[in-house]
Amino acid sequence: MKSPFPKRELCFIAVIAALVLVVVPCLNAFVPSTSALHVSTFTMSVYGKYLTYAVLAMGVNLLWGYTGILSLGQCLFFSLGGYCLGMNLMLMIGKLGQYKADIPDFMVFLEFPKRFPETGGLPPHWIPFKHFWFAALMVVVVPAVVAYIFGWLAFRSRIKGVYFSILSQALTYAATLMFFRNDFTFGGNNGLTDFKFILGFDVNHPATKRTLYVASGVLLLLVYLFCRWLNTTKFGLIQRAIRDSENRVLFSGYATAHFKLFVFVVAGVIAALGGALFVPQVGIINPSEMAPDKSLEAVVWCAVGGRQSLIGPILGAISINSLKSYATHAFAEQWPYILGLLFIFVTLFMPKGIVGIPEQFRELKARLNRKPKDETTTAPVPVEPAKPKVS
Repeated sequence: MKSPFPKRELCFIAVIAALVLVVVPCLNAFVPSTSALHVSTFTMSVYGKYLTYAVLAMGVNLLWGYTGILSLGQCLFFSLGGYCLGMNLMLMIGKLGQYKADIPDFMVFLEFPKRFPETGGLPPHWIPFKHFWFAALMVVVVPAVVAYIFGWLAFRSRIKGVYFSILSQALTYAATLMFFRNDFTFGGNNGLTDFKFILGFDVNHPATKRTLYVASGVLLLLVYLFCRWLNTTKFGLIQRAIRDSENRVLFSGYATAHFKLFVFVVAGVIAALGGALFVPQVGIINPSEMAPDKSLEAVVWCAVGGRQSLIGPILGAISINSLKSYATHAFAEQWPYILGLLFIFVTLFMPKGIVGIPEQFRELKARLNRKPKDETTTAPVPVEPAKPKVS
């Protein structure tokens, strides 16, 4: 049986994984800060954030690139995963806040002790999140349940195409408005921030930052291998068939709604896992991370990198966010226009994204190497018709 992972691909993955998971942390831990090769803790945290964005892009690509479902709400699941872990991190602060209370500062400021006197101001649904294992479990369960309910209602009603995109964007916008409310008990527009500990370790310590960075890289690697394996199975074949022609798959006797629902839930969980590792590295999670424009950015990452490939979304997420980090400082007001022009350029001239550039060059070279018709070739001499014999 043919291996789903060719040796060349495995070697490439091994080299990249060694660079990301071994070399970069070693340059931070063992190389002196005075050296040109030293990677600062701040830079490593930025790289870790890019890796979590790449995980999100992989989830978007699993839906859009391989199933043909354009969802504009994947950042909702990304943020839900972040909020679930962020709740545990907030409860670990204890009396280290400004108000020196047993509850987070925003709860004291919003007078939660009056609303929930029986729990000392802590909302009842926050209590189980004191346990890290429960928060980690909810990182998977909460987004999966939300994705399942929304997906079941949408796919059962045969909503697809642009209508599904609009509906998913509406869900994200509604959730954003809900989380912006102070009485929703999740910090309002400020969200959750000022984290200090994770599993008892100082979240700002360089060793903790390195661990979170490596965890983000390992998660991205596992998601890549999972998507690569899924692509080689019969399920992956049906998944791509749904993308290309769902009606033909329906006529073949497959319940496409079940396949799409499964992929939608899996993509939501992938995004949530990325969001969970995003929070302790960035230090904040608020409703702006689930805003509809964030999900649109994730779609641009996949388009720029190449949405019908596995490596494309990773390249797109890292390159676009690196460009954003520079452009938001150098061209702060012009950045949205730069992003829009980049998307238009890629759509018109690079339909297969960054990963498709070599193929485009090969096609261009093949066209240029074709021998043109020799217009200088001597025209054939016309043959005079034979004269009829006179009897």
